[in-house]
Amino acid sequence: MAHEDDPLEHERASWKPSPGLAVAVTDPVHTPELPPHRERVTDQDPAAMKRAVRTVYTLFYLSIAGSIWAIAAYMLFPIESGRIVDIRNNNLFIGLGIALALLAIGIAAIHWSKAIVSDKEFIEPRHATRGRDTTREAAIQAFADANEESGFGRRVLVRNSMIAALVASIAPGIVLFRGLAPQDSPEHPHAGDPVYLLEQTMWKEGSRLAHDPSGEPIRAADLTLGSAVHVIPEELASLSHHDGYLEEKAKAIVLLVRLLPEDLTESEERKDWSYNGIVAYSKVCTHVGCPVALYEQQTHHLLCPCHQSQFDVTDHAKVLFGPAARPLPQLPITVDDEGYLVARRGFTEPVGPSFWERH
Repeated sequence: MAHEDDPLEHERASWKPSPGLAVAVTDPVHTPELPPHRERVTDQDPAAMKRAVRTVYTLFYLSIAGSIWAIAAYMLFPIESGRIVDIRNNNLFIGLGIALALLAIGIAAIHWSKAIVSDKEFIEPRHATRGRDTTREAAIQAFADANEESGFGRRVLVRNSMIAALVASIAPGIVLFRGLAPQDSPEHPHAGDPVYLLEQTMWKEGSRLAHDPSGEPIRAADLTLGSAVHVIPEELASLSHHDGYLEEKAKAIVLLVRLLPEDLTESEERKDWSYNGIVAYSKVCTHVGCPVALYEQQTHHLLCPCHQSQFDVTDHAKVLFGPAARPLPQLPITVDDEGYLVARRGFTEPVGPSFWERH
């Protein structure tokens, strides 16, 4: 309560608006009424509602057909054949099938929401949200009302066809994963064995180390101290793309580095794997297979740009940092009678990621 001698209280009591001052009187805010509800054709005509329902589940069935066609196209036009026409048809018809499947689902869902689901407007007053029993009961009733308005529970054909279309739309993607795991065949008996495939490269005894991609053989005398050269087997340069050039190169690519011989730390069994300070390691990272191509000349470290694994070139390319689980495979090398660098033999272990099961 204000004190009777309070000057502020006296000022409030004595205040009167001046004659020229307009005083606005604010009326209470009223909630605007909803506009009159306009019924749709499907609300007025039962036959129109039946047609709308028929259209929706037909679109869902059409989506299922598109998914089935995408799977069939994957089998009818196998990209494993290597023929450019099969690759084009594979991409075209699988894409058309998946596009039809997803587009039909989208159109059906939109038509369902516009023509079948109840569109009556309603007002939902705001209230304090508290976890009372009445609140939970109201939530349950809201789900029941939504189910009734959408017709999800009553319109069995629409519901079942939608579920089937959604499930079928996933099937082409699952089937396409098959291409990531080639299967054995009479022509390729080890196509499904990644360990065997990663053990078999084009490197063999006497294979000359050649520049990538020219295929020009490399003389040991031509390598300067600190140089890092990307090399492939000489035989690979003459291989055509149709004969698997890219597949073989992906496994056989090597980084050749020249250091001072005294900088190398070599185990007894690997003393003859290098030549006069020249060492060769697989470029395929042992983490997930990225190309290890960044060489730090001062530290003698190899860096994988994908996930920053680092390998020590001076010490059998052992892992210094990063997620790689094992050193880079080393290619044993020497020189031939003409002074060209050659492989003593192929890799003694599989190249590439360590997550493959190994012997």
